[in-house]
Amino acid sequence: MKFEQHLALITIPSWSKYYLNYKHLKQVLYANASVSGEEFQVQFEREITKVNQHYCEQEESAQAQLDSLQAQWHADMEAGDKEVWKAKFTQLLQQLEHLADYTQACVTGCRKILKKADKVSGQTVSRTLGPMVASLRFAKPDANEELLRKARAAWRKCIAVPALTAPTGPTVQQIVPEIATVTELDLAGFPAGQVSRVWVALAEDALGLPIRVPVIVARGATAGPVVGITAALHGNELNGIPVIHQLIGDVDLSTLHGTLVAVPVVNVPGFHLSQRGYADGADLNRVMPGKADGSSPEVYAYNLIHRITRHFEHHLDLHTASRGRVNSLYVRADLTDPRTARMARLQNPQIIVHNAGPGGSLRGASMQRGIAAICVEIGDPSRFQQYYSKNALLGITNILSQLRMVPDEQ
Repeated sequence: MKFEQHLALITIPSWSKYYLNYKHLKQVLYANASVSGEEFQVQFEREITKVNQHYCEQEESAQAQLDSLQAQWHADMEAGDKEVWKAKFTQLLQQLEHLADYTQACVTGCRKILKKADKVSGQTVSRTLGPMVASLRFAKPDANEELLRKARAAWRKCIAVPALTAPTGPTVQQIVPEIATVTELDLAGFPAGQVSRVWVALAEDALGLPIRVPVIVARGATAGPVVGITAALHGNELNGIPVIHQLIGDVDLSTLHGTLVAVPVVNVPGFHLSQRGYADGADLNRVMPGKADGSSPEVYAYNLIHRITRHFEHHLDLHTASRGRVNSLYVRADLTDPRTARMARLQNPQIIVHNAGPGGSLRGASMQRGIAAICVEIGDPSRFQQYYSKNALLGITNILSQLRMVPDEQ
């Protein structure tokens, strides 16, 4: 999908005229390719000035709203006034999230059009115009996120979680059954017609305590294929997590044929640190299938495969874009394999990329074991995007239906 088409999909309708006009700039660029390119520079400067002005206006407005809402808050507000305050603050948070999406899209548009300008003109246009973009407030990532962090902190401070009172009945430990920790996933040992949850230990930390990953096993009432779904192999790639929980929550176990095995967070150390890599920064998606006696991330990868993913017959590995990039919903798959080609098309993504999987990837390790595996890229990192998650879930349901695991809703 071309960037201008992707931009149209993610544009906030009420702000559409304030986005970088990528299509217009591209037209100007090609129309002036044979001349000095001065017209492109004029139009580009006009566009980034427009974007920056809109960003600054929105930021100033949001800051004023935040100051006003903080001044209005007091702990003994009437219940009705408190609900109105919460609704206004929720709208403010949504506005700030929209502003973050807006700036990321515009910055990406600037980067892409300048790269194209270098190629078309044969000159280093980006050396002149790139610093100009970087100097503007909308293009400063830290500034973009600071107000959103302040607003979220204010919300947490005002809407505090009530302190726990001494229990008068059963204790929390009695109410919530303990989730077992295991070192091997025995699918046959889980009851049919139920959803079971376990922790699977993959490594040990510096204190000798187990580093565990959450695993959800949904066994249908009747036998069938085993489909595994993994998410957050990169610790800051979050969109796959709600996809898994929604799928498990929606599945009808009485009509499910086979078993779903879901790992909502694979890279637990990276997830805790809100970072892409493992605790030491290593990319887990480049060390598969790992080593039993290797480095910490290699041992973690080895145990992931030998204790969990080796049980899969079909594997969907859910990812997002890397930090600083804007993504769509697309699939990476080996289209020469009929199984994975069919899975990729059933996912109904915006884009399908054909490759056999890079060395050291989890998808490649599954394919080497004869497991039909695809990688589903769902939007952007470090955020939850309902639009992409919803469409990814529909694609997974298509695959389960084709495997005769769930009824065909058509």
